[in-house]
Amino acid sequence: MNRAQPSRRQAVGAGALAVAAALAGCTAGSGPQRRLRLATGPRGGPYNAFGEALARAVAASGPGTRIAPVGTAASVNNLRKLEDGSVDLALAMADAAEDAVLGREPFARPVPVTALARVYVNYTHLLVPRDGPVHSVEQLAGRPVAAGAAGSGVRVVAGRVLRAAGVGTDVAAARERELGLAESVSALREGTVDALFWSGGVPTPALSELARERPVRFLPLDGHVGALRGRHGPVYTAVTLPAGAYGLTEPVGTIGVGNYLLARADLPDGAVRDVLRVVFDRWRDLLREVTAGARLEPRFAISTGAVPLHPGAVAYYRSVYG
Repeated sequence: MNRAQPSRRQAVGAGALAVAAALAGCTAGSGPQRRLRLATGPRGGPYNAFGEALARAVAASGPGTRIAPVGTAASVNNLRKLEDGSVDLALAMADAAEDAVLGREPFARPVPVTALARVYVNYTHLLVPRDGPVHSVEQLAGRPVAAGAAGSGVRVVAGRVLRAAGVGTDVAAARERELGLAESVSALREGTVDALFWSGGVPTPALSELARERPVRFLPLDGHVGALRGRHGPVYTAVTLPAGAYGLTEPVGTIGVGNYLLARADLPDGAVRDVLRVVFDRWRDLLREVTAGARLEPRFAISTGAVPLHPGAVAYYRSVYG
């Protein structure tokens, strides 16, 4: 082994010390005792909105814990930050979280992260100009596509959908461009891409604004759910963009992916309980920031697939719900 590189045990120990230092906060009697760094997403996106709302709710709940949202590129970036100890909590899409826990690409080895809750479901959006030639994913072959920012969960699901449709290969590939939501909207508006992928709550304000400005078509994606589940597991489900959202006159079938609130495995149980207490007390306010009509119930929240629940989360659910 290269002596210049720290061992895994040393790295984990250093991460634990970093968490302990962050949790120590102020001295007794001088203010909050815990300050938890929460990796969210880009400004203006749903993860950022959820994180800011959670920080306000935790602050209003009384002394003891404070949350500091950290802007990021979202899911994959957030999981790497959990791994290196630069944050204590993170939001991530279920597919990226399972890849991390199982050590699948783009992660070189298993990442020891845990779940506090599945908080809501992302809806995969694929938009094209209504007056354009594209009516299916397969017709994106050779065309420029806004496929999500590097390090985002959108980037993961977009690439998998394109491969499932046979246009993510070297022979017949869509020309994927790594763009965040704001850049993707601008690119579709300006005609520099022929399609836009997004994964988020419904409605996503930036897409609502785009749909008001110019005619767009939402392509159905539910026909690809079976292939995705066969290759990547049950994190993918069939869901529906409802009529009325974005001016849709009828529902559009698409792909749903859960969103997890995650934590480092060494986060103290007490901190986890503090956060979950606020999440369940204030879930209506938190979800109002990101998606319409969603509910948060324990049987939904504990469904985190291959990502294990944090022991503090297990204790919380048992104490409150039996």
